[in-house]
Amino acid sequence: MTRRQARELALQTLFSIDIGKHDPQAALDDALTRPGAGDERTFVRDLVLGTLDHAAQSDEIVTPLLQDWTLDRIPTVDRLILRMAVYEMQHCPETPRVVAINEAIELAKKFSTEDSGRFVNGVLSNVAA
Repeated sequence: MTRRQARELALQTLFSIDIGKHDPQAALDDALTRPGAGDERTFVRDLVLGTLDHAAQSDEIVTPLLQDWTLDRIPTVDRLILRMAVYEMQHCPETPRVVAINEAIELAKKFSTEDSGRFVNGVLSNVAA
């Protein structure tokens, strides 16, 4: 499993927790037992648990940058992508900020609306500034 695939799995797990109201540990255990989770299990676990633990902090960073939007008005997937990317930018020094931003943009393009890539890019570029 590549880091990109690990981020996708982490996002899918966060979505399951948020929308499906699944227990975080049970959702994570389910994700990590899927075939192919492989050697990036620790990274997926860290992303999911770190994103959940630091959600309020990430929201505080992102909210002023939303320009006439609120977190509850943006698509759930975009909110989760922003939280995960901000967590990675703030708490994973081994990941260059530009990589965290680019990966978040790719996740938004793949899993959200056609405008989400630009939206995520704009918000995260301001976080990194």
